[in-house]
Amino acid sequence: MDDQNDAGLDESFANGADTQPQVGVLSQYVKDLSFENPNAPGIYQVQGQPKLDVQFNIGATTVGEGVHEVVLKIEARADVEGQALYLIELSYAGLFGLRNIPDEHLQPFLLAEAPRIIFPFARRVLADAVRDGGFPPLMLEPIDFGALYMQQAAAAAGELSGNAAGTIGHA
Repeated sequence: MDDQNDAGLDESFANGADTQPQVGVLSQYVKDLSFENPNAPGIYQVQGQPKLDVQFNIGATTVGEGVHEVVLKIEARADVEGQALYLIELSYAGLFGLRNIPDEHLQPFLLAEAPRIIFPFARRVLADAVRDGGFPPLMLEPIDFGALYMQQAAAAAGELSGNAAGTIGHA
């Protein structure tokens, strides 16, 4: 069994060049965080089921050779009886080191897979900030970034042919 595994490695290094695709998370960090509790302390007396609106955006930039920053920006607003409970904005970023990734796979990785990797950490930051603001933690459901990427790509292709495109949002 080891001979089979070693054979694949020998082939990738046969010419002295490492040609195997490699991806690594170099770092994750909060780039920007804002929490507003504009109607405190009176809002704590208001009863009712809050209405929650959550929007997100994904951006990717190249910061060096083979190093890309992916930023997941999440904005959430909770209202009850027409009053804001809280507003929170988070830009959570990850630095990814990529080697030997074919060009046609680069954008799908940066806009679908990378956000999937950092989302659980961003979700925890949001939950903690909302809880620390005096409200029940905001526990976002997992997001299928791959499906959203495919939907966005199809919409972009539709725009080129004159069809209408939608926006990505999560509520």
